[in-house]
Amino acid sequence: MRRLWEIFLVSLTLGCTSFGGPTAHLGYFQNEYVQKRKWLSDHDYSQLVALSQFLPGPASSQVGMGIGLLRGGLFGSIVSFVGFTLPSVLLLMAFAYFSVHTEMDIGWIHGLKLVAVTIVAQAIFDMSKKLILSIRHLIIALLALMAVLLWVHPLAQVMTIIVASFLGYQFLKKINHKENPEETVVPISKTTGKCFLALFIILLVGLPIVSPLIQYEWFTILEKFYLSGALVFGGGHVVLPLLEAQFVQSGLISSSDFLAGYGLTQAVPGPLFTFASYIGMVIAGVPGAIIATIAIFFPAFLLIIGAMPFWLALNRFAGLRGAMAGANAAVVGILAAAFIHPIVTQTIQNALDIVLAAALLWCLMRWKVQPYLLVLIGIFVGIVCY
Repeated sequence: MRRLWEIFLVSLTLGCTSFGGPTAHLGYFQNEYVQKRKWLSDHDYSQLVALSQFLPGPASSQVGMGIGLLRGGLFGSIVSFVGFTLPSVLLLMAFAYFSVHTEMDIGWIHGLKLVAVTIVAQAIFDMSKKLILSIRHLIIALLALMAVLLWVHPLAQVMTIIVASFLGYQFLKKINHKENPEETVVPISKTTGKCFLALFIILLVGLPIVSPLIQYEWFTILEKFYLSGALVFGGGHVVLPLLEAQFVQSGLISSSDFLAGYGLTQAVPGPLFTFASYIGMVIAGVPGAIIATIAIFFPAFLLIIGAMPFWLALNRFAGLRGAMAGANAAVVGILAAAFIHPIVTQTIQNALDIVLAAALLWCLMRWKVQPYLLVLIGIFVGIVCY
């Protein structure tokens, strides 16, 4: 129990202070868990980071879950997740409550939308440098962009990722890897891992089938968030188009509320996937926020726990890594499509919007302004200019 409490307190501290997105989170983790506390070696940490990048889901949260597993078993993984996620969940739930129950000024909401334009533009740029490594990657990304823009359907992103994974399996197999990588000791058996992976697949296939038969709002939230969390490759920003398709296009939340919440998500520490807490709160109050949060992170938990005992074998399978490369290329195109619509089309209305968005992007990319400071600037600009 003492070790679990220690894991929770350390992860809670990181959850209160880890600004900057998943890449920055991994830096905080490396400093705290590897260098300072020496809970795992540099090799184990690099293996865990590689696995989190290989799987769908929020990379930094999965690394935190994996560290908790190595340190304290299954319960260690759970308390590590709760500690790291809780601060941003509570902050976004509070903002959602405030936005629903009070008359919100349109100006600062528009400022948050401009911040969303800026953040997503930078995410597309950064992801393109890392994930678009050849003309084949670029072709997959462009095909994904066109498919999502032309086929307006809640399942468009999901089907695009599946097709891109197949293309990657066929054409992107040249992945370098170590011949004899050192094996990480995992405190769970392969049988346990198989059970977690089986549950992931059962829920992924079963929830969309059962959902139309169960006409309850909470079950709809559960199904849509689980599906989004299970099929997001490439980090927190990529969840934006999936959630937009699931909730804005279906009319469960307005585009204005959606973009305002996404903009504010950049200002809070912790994982970007807690944007789900905001959406759930707007739709169905506190129960909706709790269900949404658990549902969107649960696939990541099942996958990281289930895959860790098999990571060595997966790491040697070039074809499967090619499939993931195809999926990663596709999400760049999907994110670019979401940037075009609804982000730009719903936000940029005149020349002033263009100038302010460009200025915010300059602050972010040239001056390296932290996202939470950029959100404060965006709110101030929105109040003054609108």
